[in-house]
Amino acid sequence: MERLKDKVAVIIGAGQGPGEAMGNGRATVIRFLQEAARLLAVDRDLRSARESIAMAGVTSADADAFEAEVTDSDSLRAAISAAVSRWGRIDILHYNVGVSIAAGDRPLAELTEEAFDRVIAINLRGAIMAAKFVEPIMREQRSGVVINVSSMSAIETSTPLVSYRVSKAGMIAFTQQFAIRNAEYGIRANAILPGRMETAMAVDTRMRMTGRTREEIVAERNAMVPLRRRGGTGWDVANAALFLASDEADFITGVALPVDGGTLAKIGW
Repeated sequence: MERLKDKVAVIIGAGQGPGEAMGNGRATVIRFLQEAARLLAVDRDLRSARESIAMAGVTSADADAFEAEVTDSDSLRAAISAAVSRWGRIDILHYNVGVSIAAGDRPLAELTEEAFDRVIAINLRGAIMAAKFVEPIMREQRSGVVINVSSMSAIETSTPLVSYRVSKAGMIAFTQQFAIRNAEYGIRANAILPGRMETAMAVDTRMRMTGRTREEIVAERNAMVPLRRRGGTGWDVANAALFLASDEADFITGVALPVDGGTLAKIGW
């Protein structure tokens, strides 16, 4: 349908963590390219970002991969500059980087300062700095879209993990602030709140750290989802991002959109 034709997108977190399931970032790269976006796929793993581009199967794709570490602000600034140097503008910034238990996140009694600082730096500070660097570009254009992938965990209270929930709640607050700060410039900003997804980060990481089988973890998570008792996939997040990035969402800003199979509705949010 070419819903993103002539739009330049920067996707940060465009690669794929280890595991079988399709991640949100890779699915979004594929979906954006299928909809004719010009795209810079940014990831700390350059090979993985390139794989995401190749998996789109779009032979005419105007896309490139860029290696960056989100905890290094200079690295993020270089990624934004690379997109502008190549295409002269940035229409969409999609921040999809997140870590939790693999980075040492724990319940409060077990949480270390080092683990807390690492999760916050990756999940929240990286998103804020990327938005900082893209803001003057979009203001000069008087248009642009920023999409941050937060989490249902920012709202619901069942997780005992401190850093992840705090970082994702902070992302919603920042997205709202950024949306209002830039509304007069025609810039939109929205957050996506994935629920219990069957992605590499959600499932494969738990397999490695707990020794449980994929079937056990998936079944446990599926049972908590009201809609069809089935978890979401990276494609669900990618499709939500596509809508928010497209002109179809031109009057939507400051929104925190759950993609959670009704889980937040069930608890009364």
